[in-house]
Amino acid sequence: MMRQHHCGDLIVVDEADDERTPAGIITDRDIVVDVLGKDLNAATTLVGDVMVKLSHLVVARDTEDLEEAAERMRTHGVRRLPVVDREGALVGVVTLDDLLQVLARNASLLAEIVTKEQAHEQRARR
Repeated sequence: MMRQHHCGDLIVVDEADDERTPAGIITDRDIVVDVLGKDLNAATTLVGDVMVKLSHLVVARDTEDLEEAAERMRTHGVRRLPVVDREGALVGVVTLDDLLQVLARNASLLAEIVTKEQAHEQRARR
């Protein structure tokens, strides 16, 4: 599935009452380190045997801002953060790549301010 959807992680969910609540996460790194690195058979190894289980799963609430999510990721040393609503249902995933894209956009906006300010200053001094 990860290859098919070109993603580096899968959130494993329990489905009850039409809600998906996170039960764990498995990453491409988990597969490489815990399956291939230990010479286990990837065709017979179960996701549940390799995934980070709920008791160790770090999540964010959908009401948190990106700074809180980034701080939680830093504190726990994770690159992917499942996002849940107030009932604990999975609503998405925030990744380090997502945060880097936001940072890059914001840096670009700041650079544009400097460029426009310089242009404005040059026009004013003519």
